[in-house]
Amino acid sequence: MNIINGKEIAAKTNEETKKIINELNLKPGLAIVLVGNNPASEIYVKNKIESCKNIGINARLYRFDENNREEDIITCIKELNDDDRIHGIIVQSPVPEKFNEDYINSFVNLDKDVDGFGIYNMGALATNKTKFLAATPKGIIKMLEDTGINVAGKNIVIIGRSKIVGRPLALALLNMDATVTIAHSKTKDLKSVTKNADILIVAIGVANYITADYIKDGAIIVDVGINRINEKITGDVDFDSVKDKVSFITPVPGGVGPMTIASLLRNTTESAKNFKMNRRD
Repeated sequence: MNIINGKEIAAKTNEETKKIINELNLKPGLAIVLVGNNPASEIYVKNKIESCKNIGINARLYRFDENNREEDIITCIKELNDDDRIHGIIVQSPVPEKFNEDYINSFVNLDKDVDGFGIYNMGALATNKTKFLAATPKGIIKMLEDTGINVAGKNIVIIGRSKIVGRPLALALLNMDATVTIAHSKTKDLKSVTKNADILIVAIGVANYITADYIKDGAIIVDVGINRINEKITGDVDFDSVKDKVSFITPVPGGVGPMTIASLLRNTTESAKNFKMNRRD
């Protein structure tokens, strides 16, 4: 078994991003729109802001609660679209149910949609023309590439069909010549699907759900899950059950999580770079 150390790959990625920022002579700006009071979102946003600070990105937080109108949030986004100091805009997911998250995201300018959740970026994946790939899929692909794993021709099974992970990741991997299957809560006889996977990517949101009997010998496992059990963080894969059967596996914590933030920072920096080039023209 080999550990795919997301923390180390993220640190290397962030150093590369920091170098790009230094060469830009322009401080990238990231606007984070936080709606509601989700405790997990508060932690994620705090980590994003701290990571931005560490590599030289100016992060601004815009807070809204459930008493705000959807129009208030959209007005804020429109103002950020016109702000030359802001190069990336993200709406922290999830937002409270009273708001239409997809509708809100649709107002983020294409050139600043560094989360990749806008309608254009999501749709453009189908033709491999996306401007920004969503951070978690981008981070997963980077981890596989840095580990020397070529996805072309591999049988890849993704458990989970969310717009944040499963759907964009499936299209991105398909664009890289992988053979991709998406499984989910309605999939019948899940084990018969996952046992054929060369690479199994798990984003089902259930702690320790995948055990050794779900995988074939030598499989590569990417665990996207983050679950808290008695103050302990665990993934969707039962690590102790599968560790002697896999060839590579990402740990939780220290796997996909750090790479998601590192990829968001890289997208923001690339947006700033594009902004500077266009302004020069």
